[in-house]
Amino acid sequence: MEDLKTSEAWRVFRIQAELIDGIETLNELGPAVSIFGSARLMPDSPYYESARQLASSLSQAGIAVITGGGPGIMCAANKGAVNQGSRSVGLNIELPHEQIANPNQDTHLSFRYFFVRKLMFVKYSMGYIVFPGGFGTLDEFFEALTLMQTQKIRHFPVILFGSAFWQGLLDWLKQEVVKLGCIDAEDMFLFRVVDDVDEILPIMKAHVDTLSSLSQNDQRSPI
Repeated sequence: MEDLKTSEAWRVFRIQAELIDGIETLNELGPAVSIFGSARLMPDSPYYESARQLASSLSQAGIAVITGGGPGIMCAANKGAVNQGSRSVGLNIELPHEQIANPNQDTHLSFRYFFVRKLMFVKYSMGYIVFPGGFGTLDEFFEALTLMQTQKIRHFPVILFGSAFWQGLLDWLKQEVVKLGCIDAEDMFLFRVVDDVDEILPIMKAHVDTLSSLSQNDQRSPI
């Protein structure tokens, strides 16, 4: 019979190992943006090409690109960023399906635990760009809003790409969630929606400039 105490103790060590590996690998990454989106949107999707173009422009501007390391939008973003001047980072998660690491990464980490992986995203990103996606994409989006709303992290740009996809969610948030008082109207300004990838790079560059003007202590993530 399995010794539960021993099993749980070893789980703690596995978690610790993932944390150490992630911190040591990403600690010198520099300015980086995380791009999220569905693993199921393939090259025939216009969102795929937009993600590739955006990641390429970010990488050429000296901003590393972090993704979940899998197929779809993640693959497109890594493909756009790799060999363009900045690091193309993939934070892969071990899943029974969908999450096969894409080949367009020059920095690769694999995680067993979602919460450790999510910590790496928010700790080493100075902005989130969220393409259309499913539960995982929505999870990353709402977690960032929650952390900023509760002042657990410094505010950073969170951008939803593609108003046609996101409009129904935005309408529901305004008409139901804000109206019921579950969030404040001001919370809707924690993020913005864009339809043109060319709008995103200036936003991220401006935030990099803002961060560079802060003292070293102020730049550090509170996480």
